[in-house]
Amino acid sequence: MAERASWSLGNALRGIFGAKTIDDDTWDDLEAALITADFGPAVTEEIVERIRADVDRYKTTDPRDVQRMLREIVEERLAKYDPTLKLTERPAVVLVVGVNGVGKTTTIGKFARFLRTYDRSVVVGAADTFRAAAVDQLATWAERAGASIVRPEREGQDPASVAFQTVEKAKQDGTEIVIIDTAGRLHTKGGLMDELGKIKRVVEKQAPISEVLLVLDATTGQNGLAQAEAFIEHGGVTGLVLTKLDGSAKGGFVLAVQEKTGLPIKLIGQGEGINDLTGFTPHVFAQKLVG
Repeated sequence: MAERASWSLGNALRGIFGAKTIDDDTWDDLEAALITADFGPAVTEEIVERIRADVDRYKTTDPRDVQRMLREIVEERLAKYDPTLKLTERPAVVLVVGVNGVGKTTTIGKFARFLRTYDRSVVVGAADTFRAAAVDQLATWAERAGASIVRPEREGQDPASVAFQTVEKAKQDGTEIVIIDTAGRLHTKGGLMDELGKIKRVVEKQAPISEVLLVLDATTGQNGLAQAEAFIEHGGVTGLVLTKLDGSAKGGFVLAVQEKTGLPIKLIGQGEGINDLTGFTPHVFAQKLVG
């Protein structure tokens, strides 16, 4: 049998689904498993109540029916959101936002690689000019991914001008996709959002922005979401990227974060390697999560 992903509910649910019958312990254990997996109290309560109602309606006593119902409910709720990346414009411009420490720079490298596997040409713009180390790190990842990069001409260069130069280069070279790294921290949240707004205005003079992707660290769960609220509120985010899912038992956060933000998950990272960022498929994820 394939090894279970560490974020799946497999171990927590095995005892429930392997029991002889459905009893009061089934519901207590199911609730505990969902809360532990970071589904959040409200989502957990809704799911458990719905399964209990279905069990009563169908008069089943088989715990495997609970497993099937849970899988179907999770998939149905995940599928309310469209995970398709909108990258049809040429060039398609993607802004990547998120607080520092979530793996934003490495995610951009992996995203560039993901696009290169589909033979898309990619240029990366290092517009997080406040951190010289971020520019060097991004350049390394871009090279590994087979993407070109536009670096600041000097330290502390205006991020919007780097973004402008990146789109300009893409148009000159006929590059299909532009990925722009943006700052994750300024002195004030207001300053950060102003900076993002300026980048958007400058870019949109040359090309429409196809996606604004917010990177979240799955291991931080609901706390990470709270830190990123300013981006969701003011950043015009169109989709989410979940990183570090491999080191997290919080698979339920995937459902909770979509329902809380109203934003679709478009990419998930499940490892450290350059090929470990993939598109998000609700059906596959529900199957892996619940078993």
